[in-house]
Amino acid sequence: MSSNPNYDSEFCGKLPIHLINTVQSYGALLVLERENLRIIQVSENVEQLFHQPVTALINTSIGDYVDDKAFTFLHQVATTDKIPQIWTIGGQRHLSLVHVKDNYILVEVELTIHNEEQQRSFVSIFQEVKYSMSLIQSAASTVDVCKIAARELQRLSGFDKVMIYRFDEEWNGTVIAETIRRGVEMESYLGFTFPASDIPRQARELYLKNPYRFIPDSNYQPVRLYPVMNPLTRSFIDMSDCNVRGVAAVHLEYLANMGVTASMSTRLLHNDRLWGLIACHHRKARQLPFELCSIFELLSQVISARIHSLQNKEKHEFATHVQETYTRLVEQVYDRNDINKGLLDGNTSLLHLFSAQGAAMIRDDKIFTVGAVPDNEAIRELIFWLQTRRHDRILHTEQLSADFDKASDHIGIASGLLAIPINPARDEFVLIFRAEVKKVIDWGGDPSGRIVYEDEKNYHPRHSFKQWRQIVNGAALPWKEEELMAGTTLRSFLYEFTNR
Repeated sequence: MSSNPNYDSEFCGKLPIHLINTVQSYGALLVLERENLRIIQVSENVEQLFHQPVTALINTSIGDYVDDKAFTFLHQVATTDKIPQIWTIGGQRHLSLVHVKDNYILVEVELTIHNEEQQRSFVSIFQEVKYSMSLIQSAASTVDVCKIAARELQRLSGFDKVMIYRFDEEWNGTVIAETIRRGVEMESYLGFTFPASDIPRQARELYLKNPYRFIPDSNYQPVRLYPVMNPLTRSFIDMSDCNVRGVAAVHLEYLANMGVTASMSTRLLHNDRLWGLIACHHRKARQLPFELCSIFELLSQVISARIHSLQNKEKHEFATHVQETYTRLVEQVYDRNDINKGLLDGNTSLLHLFSAQGAAMIRDDKIFTVGAVPDNEAIRELIFWLQTRRHDRILHTEQLSADFDKASDHIGIASGLLAIPINPARDEFVLIFRAEVKKVIDWGGDPSGRIVYEDEKNYHPRHSFKQWRQIVNGAALPWKEEELMAGTTLRSFLYEFTNR
């Protein structure tokens, strides 16, 4: 059981934001039939590119409007990854992103004219990125990685503020690094936790398909698609991996409440799972060149790789410590030919193995203890409660009082419990106790008011992101995976030793 509050939103998490069917006004969207490259669906702002009404474009060939090189590429492209291309349309050069689906091709076209003279050289970009990469790769801790990354990304991008936050097991996100551009007055959120509903489930899932989400102007006017339905699928088009995908109105309102006009969020992954996000905020509208968006994507991979390396190193070191401690305990049991003395009275005890403050062993209707534990009567009541639960495997919780009411009398020394059955039929258990650790959470606004419903159809995000402090009582430090594995292994050893 987790002591971290769950503020995810089932309602927001079910909204089909990938089927929003509008695009942001900085770009246009073309949908081409893959077989013959006919235009079958467009965003209504393509008139700015082709200088023809959208109705006249439908069912014509894209080859009538783009240069031969682009048309040849579309005939040959096979990869599902987004491929950047420079297309010449009406004598003007535009950046285009091409991605292939089963029976159609999506093309995102930036409306701004691509100017080669303003494009930075590969050498100048590489030098800056290489420097940032070397700093990130030399960081000694996860927090240091994020601090360096926030500083470097703010320097490279010029955003007013860059934050990096990490998700907990309930998908609340805590800001662990932040850099604000000098001279800019923006509220600091360093150390603040934002409820999971701020980035609901379906939005988080989209980051696994698209590395970043860029909104150059939150005040944009949404551009509709024509026709409304994709003629091939006869449904709204899936824009999960489209950069120009429109933005849900509630998120635009959320940004406005923060005083943010332009934003960019880039994923951080660990073990192919969303670990955190890089969040960039700017008070005014700003368009980023594709090269800078690509730098964010590249550095997010570098940051993720470094975090992955450091966390795996910590995990390995802890696993080694647990295994070595477990081995010493087993040796003590064999040396003394006594479970009680071997586990509770030696130089190494169960307290060392499980980073606990107290432990009790119940055998032959007797209670043996070490460290700070509840009284014998309370332990027997706990055993009775355990018998009402499934007791053929270990049971663990970091907030015992949430499940067992009588445990509230002992939360100071027994908020966390790891129960290892030896012979449940005879009420024989090993109980490991962890003391209460009061947890202080500084929320970015009151999380209970994260969504405000106007009526059944209309809802709004909260207006305030001021610090709102919550104290979580009655919880201990969580049990780590390696400790639970050690508990399972210890259970097998105790069963074999007592029945040999």
